[in-house]
Amino acid sequence: MTANDRLSIIPLGGVNEIGKNMYVIQCGDDLVVVDCGSKFPDESLLGIDVIIPDITYLIENESSVRGLVVTHGHEDHIGGIPYIIKQLNMPIYATRLTLGLIKAKLKEHGLLSSTKLHQIDAQSEIALGQLPVSFFSTNHSIPDCLGVVFHTPQGTIVHTGDFKFDLTPVNNQYADIHKMAEIGKNGVLALLSESTNAERPGFTPSERLVGANIHDAFTRAEGMIYITTFASNVHRLQQIIDAAAKTNRKVTLAGRSMVNVVDIASRLGYLTVPQSILVEADEANKYKRDEMVVLCTGSQGEPMAALGRIASGNHRQFGVSPGDTVIFASSPIPGNERNVARIVDNLFEKKARVIYGAGSNTGMHVSGHASQEELKLMLTLMKPQYFIPIHGEYRMLHLHQLLAESVGVEASNIFILNNGDVVDFAGSEAFQERNVPNGDTYVDGLGIGDVGNIVLRDRKVLSADGILIIVITFGKGENKIISGPDIISRGFVFAKESEGLMDEVSRITLQVMEQRLETKLHRPWGLYKREVKEAVGNFLYAKTKRRPMILPIIIQV
Repeated sequence: MTANDRLSIIPLGGVNEIGKNMYVIQCGDDLVVVDCGSKFPDESLLGIDVIIPDITYLIENESSVRGLVVTHGHEDHIGGIPYIIKQLNMPIYATRLTLGLIKAKLKEHGLLSSTKLHQIDAQSEIALGQLPVSFFSTNHSIPDCLGVVFHTPQGTIVHTGDFKFDLTPVNNQYADIHKMAEIGKNGVLALLSESTNAERPGFTPSERLVGANIHDAFTRAEGMIYITTFASNVHRLQQIIDAAAKTNRKVTLAGRSMVNVVDIASRLGYLTVPQSILVEADEANKYKRDEMVVLCTGSQGEPMAALGRIASGNHRQFGVSPGDTVIFASSPIPGNERNVARIVDNLFEKKARVIYGAGSNTGMHVSGHASQEELKLMLTLMKPQYFIPIHGEYRMLHLHQLLAESVGVEASNIFILNNGDVVDFAGSEAFQERNVPNGDTYVDGLGIGDVGNIVLRDRKVLSADGILIIVITFGKGENKIISGPDIISRGFVFAKESEGLMDEVSRITLQVMEQRLETKLHRPWGLYKREVKEAVGNFLYAKTKRRPMILPIIIQV
């Protein structure tokens, strides 16, 4: 197989995980990236703001990168764009709403003027290098979602994006099932299809059902209504605004991302907000409580999001009173249940009426992802020769494999991959024998990738047992201690209440240093520091069963 004949599919993010989606289609000398997402860190990644894919492979092949195609505007598909563009600037192709959300991110990072942006839609046909690309429309929980079709010399590669089959979409943007069937009829070499709901039987309900339940809850509510959902779920936002209008309530927004999305979606015509219904947060206190709806961020229990601060009583403008109604128009993402439960408890303590839990129980949420029957429908429409389940944790990918087998895909033609694994095609035959650099890149403040495992390990030590700093001053050329040791404790013990312990640390430090100085041998300061750390560390563990970070500092004056 020559370089010009090469056809490869490479996930750099989004398999064996939920989030930071990034997939590479490489055909000859043309390399196209699909999506560039981020995901939020768990509690073990102390201080990390966001996680993005490792793009070492893209940087190594920069001359072949033809562009970034974005399937839709959710954070796990666009959240990494400003950080990646700083390292590798490439043209971006996306639909109108998705571009609007991307522009806001690029503007915030000072990258808007230097980035080439191209608007596409489901009817677009573009050439990225020598690689023709077309699209088809899908349903999801945000407007303007696309599936992507790569027309390679070896065969057609299809990436579904995130999808479900909603036959009654609230915005009347229907999935183009006929076009999908036509693509399948013409032959699909390989299908990459999302697996988020591969565990759920049946069909995912229509978003339209949620609107009626929200309206009913608004009708029953007596005090102020607080309602939280994903800010990017524009369909849900529209139904909330419509319910407020029908029940004669005003709407105010709380949370930066909510304000940004409503502004962008309204400006681009994807959200209809009557001028008379939307009021500024500072103006909300001019209305009676039973005349107001607060549409806020915080559906996943984020403590610093708007609802988290409202529930804890720390919000500058809003507070919950007895009899108010709080609605979670969302379901917790796995891993966020504890945070959501904490906020729900706080709300109940304030005597609020709280509607929360799984959407199937409350009627306030439906998923934007395809369940098992819809996944099988996509497979049946596309009739792929090879299948690669993506966008899901391992159990989801495995169950999606079983679904594919049930509709006739050969088990030997299905690849469950890890990020960085490469599926190569030669003569329409697929094989997986190599991989490329992969992993997580951590963003901390302005730093991209400068926080690694060693820094994280140090942060964990500091968070667990604190730090002990030992300062010793030597006279230059005299080879003797003239001051110290001075002991500084942070996060280990309170020094004023542990004077005996600190005195013993000083004694051990002096003993170690004086023993070494008596030898009158010229030894590197690093050896002295290491011996102090070892002696003091062993003593502290024996006395306290704690292992603080010990930082000896030697000063020469």
